[in-house]
Order: sequence, then structure tokens, then C-alpha cells
Amino acid sequence: MWDCGCGNGQAAVALAHHFERVDATDLSAAQIAHAKPHPGVHYRTMAAEATDFPDEAFDAVCVAQALHWFDMVRFTPELDRVLKSGGLFAAWGYGGFSLNPVFDAVLRRTVLDPIAAFWAPQNQLLWGGYRAVPLPYPDLDVPCIYMPVQADLAGVIAYLKSWSAVRLYTDAHGDGLLREAAEALQPVWGRPPSAVQTLDFSFHLRAVRKPL
Repeated sequence: MWDCGCGNGQAAVALAHHFERVDATDLSAAQIAHAKPHPGVHYRTMAAEATDFPDEAFDAVCVAQALHWFDMVRFTPELDRVLKSGGLFAAWGYGGFSLNPVFDAVLRRTVLDPIAAFWAPQNQLLWGGYRAVPLPYPDLDVPCIYMPVQADLAGVIAYLKSWSAVRLYTDAHGDGLLREAAEALQPVWGRPPSAVQTLDFSFHLRAVRKPL
């Protein structure tokens, strides 16, 4: 199994429980340096679009939360080269989240609409479930995956702060966005701010299989 664009190894370590060996690569040497160690995961710094793996080296290849950043013109032939006939390619990622219609409406007004122009265009590929990404093999039917996440209101604000679009908006307009959003979201949280609730995250999965 090859986990390309592995980041800090979260997916690679989970995959190691199901595969005898996981080769995990990332373009960022810093990410690899801080990756989670596991005896079944072998980390290397390499671009996904150009590796030194042998031809037909893998039964399966995956990309977690990163395919929208790849140069698909270069990655597709590399995938075809290293994936065995009959092999599986899967890409997945998560996007926005929902709590309830009232909370969601305030979140949109205070955060999502103001930062809309600051998202990189590539994020649209993720939000569309990677359906617009050209892949050379037939698609497989995949299940609809429910991704519940437990968080209090502070955790929600911390997660929003991690978004690249929020950081870019803050650089352009100052740091008042999330402070004002937190004040507006608190009354519609429906519980004390420290109370944990279940957020429903959108999860996108696309899988294809290389013909025999």
C-alpha cells in the first residue's frame, strides 16, 4: 500500500493495521520529520507525481485529504505505473460540518460567506467529492460515510481558525472575524459553550480499480 501525500502519517498508521507494509510519502520533509512512527509504515520524502518506486509495486494506493493539491497531469501516469493490474486507488477527505439549521445559518452568515473568496480554487474539487478529478479507471460504488465529531464551542472555533481561508481573511481584515463569530454562535449553540455536541462532517470518498 502506498499512502501518497501522507502528511504527518495519520492515515498511514491506521492503514498499517490492515496492510502488511505501508509506504508513506510526502513532498514536505517537515511533515515526514514529524510523522507518527509505526513499524509497518515506511516514510520517505517524495513528490507524489515522481517517485522511484518500481513498476507495479502496489496493490493499493490512497490519498487522504490531499488529492486536490496534486498535479493530476503528472500524477495520473505515475499512479498507472506503480499500481498493479486489478489494484485499487482511493481518495478521500472531509469538508464542512453541520449542527442544526439555526446554528448552520449563523455560521454561514458570520464565517462561511465572509471567507468564501479566500478559499483556493482546488478546494472545490474536494467539496465536489473529487468527481471532477480525471482518473483513468472505472469508478467503484462506495458507501455514504457518516463522520460524527464531538466538540464544544471552543473546539469549533479552534477548528475554524485552522482553515486556510480564515487565516487569509485575518491577514487581510484583522482578527475580529472569529471573535465576532463566537459571540454570535454562542446563543445558538443550544447548550452551555462547554457542552459537547455531535457535529456532522461531510466526508467524500472516491475509489477506482485498475483493469486486469
